[in-house]
Amino acid sequence: MKSSLPRAAVLVLIAAVFTCGCSSKNYGDSQTVKAGNITLTAAQRQNLRVYTVVMSKFHQGIDATGVVDFDNDQATSVLAPFSGPVSRLLVSLGDHVKQGDPLAAVVSPDFAAAVGAYRKALATARTDRRLADLDKDLIQHQGVARREADQAETDAANAESDRDAALQALISLNVQPETIKDIQEGRPTPRPEGLIRSPIAGTVVERLITPGELLQAGTTPCFTVANLSRVWVMAQIFGSDLASVSLGDSAEIATGVGSKTFSGRVDNISALVDPDTRSVNVRIVADNPGNALKKQMYVHVLIQAHRETTGLLVPVSSILRDDENLPFVYVAQPDRSFARQHVTLSHRIGDQYEIDDGVKAGDQVVIEGGLFVQFMQNQ
Repeated sequence: MKSSLPRAAVLVLIAAVFTCGCSSKNYGDSQTVKAGNITLTAAQRQNLRVYTVVMSKFHQGIDATGVVDFDNDQATSVLAPFSGPVSRLLVSLGDHVKQGDPLAAVVSPDFAAAVGAYRKALATARTDRRLADLDKDLIQHQGVARREADQAETDAANAESDRDAALQALISLNVQPETIKDIQEGRPTPRPEGLIRSPIAGTVVERLITPGELLQAGTTPCFTVANLSRVWVMAQIFGSDLASVSLGDSAEIATGVGSKTFSGRVDNISALVDPDTRSVNVRIVADNPGNALKKQMYVHVLIQAHRETTGLLVPVSSILRDDENLPFVYVAQPDRSFARQHVTLSHRIGDQYEIDDGVKAGDQVVIEGGLFVQFMQNQ
């Protein structure tokens, strides 16, 4: 069957289809070349500011979270030095105490036995020493045998040794020097009530006993006394950050309450990895004015590495985020356009970020006007 269209018309139609196909392909190639770039007018470029990326030397900052703890070099758990029921509590939580201040009173048979043993040892030592001195005088006039005099001297020495041991037992029970002096001079002493005393100066931060509670000598924890003018902050450091931390590095501690920060320094890096968090504990010693840092408080820590590092830095203002919250910068191109370039952020150093990947030395990144470029690109 013959075609209803003239031969000339068919040729024109084929040519038109071919021409349209070529135009579509060329347009698509043009868009691919320019994809991701944005070109601005001269007037629009005047509102931008760019920064040339260079290799820089800096001291790395490591961000971490930490937990406040007592400085265990200046905190101690007070154990009961003798057995017996608690008769009185003499301090409350938060009280400031000096070394030797009484914390609690205990009706203790150990205390009474120690006082009695010292009185007995004291009297025996005095008697044996007097007899030994008397034999020493008698031996000069042949009034006593040498062997008897030597035995008397031995008995006196043994009695004095027992007296000294009984005295040390009283001292270990924190008996006041005034009470010991009363015993030595034969004066009566108060009822046999022992006092638990603070071994250090500080603040009573824990009270673990109540009146009437029966204490066991050397095993029952009674109080915790700590010097709160200095604390420890245990920071958790992960992975590659650990290589940047050294003993003596300075640290800045923020509680999140107000703008006040606290200064500290790294004084210990754990040799073990926490099996639960896979982190390493780094201990920071910090002064604690006003006792603002409390035990078990969570804090933010910025450790300033003492060791100098070299890398690429860009201002914080150059970093933008895409729809997937991935960081990127705009890099100026030779044709005066701007290309979106995703970057890998490392540590923040002041108002700059260290860049691990995405830009190179010599690149010019937009540091002012980046949001305008992003808006124009999204049109």
